[in-house]
Amino acid sequence: MIANTIDQEIKQAMLAKDQARLRGLRAIKAAILLARTEKGSADEINEEAESKILQKLVKQRKESSDIYRQQGREDLSLIEEEEIAVISSFMPQQLDRSEIEAVISAIIKSSGANSIKDMGRIMGMANKELAGKADGKLIAEIVKAQLA
Repeated sequence: MIANTIDQEIKQAMLAKDQARLRGLRAIKAAILLARTEKGSADEINEEAESKILQKLVKQRKESSDIYRQQGREDLSLIEEEEIAVISSFMPQQLDRSEIEAVISAIIKSSGANSIKDMGRIMGMANKELAGKADGKLIAEIVKAQLA
């Protein structure tokens, strides 16, 4: 559970006056608290849910950073990149493209998929297998390439 770790890290960042790290840590804490208080959720969040929360935070910041770059706001883009670095440090190690391709190939072979029509089924299996270890957009790209 990273919630306890986050609290300690926030204290250290405050003492060190590391504003970039503090922003990222507070974003993680806020997202976890929000997930805990959502209707129908348990008081404690498991590691898989934490991983999904972190992935969502990174994805949001990447999208914001891209928009800021398109608008010529490098200063705001830099802030988002700093937060991405902080949030990513709490995520499980991401697989590289070749490892993802190997996993997806194995899933396709075991399921007997042979056309793009099977993409939905393969995506479900791949997302379950690679949860927290790979970006969904990259998984979709690889599945589409291998089924085409």
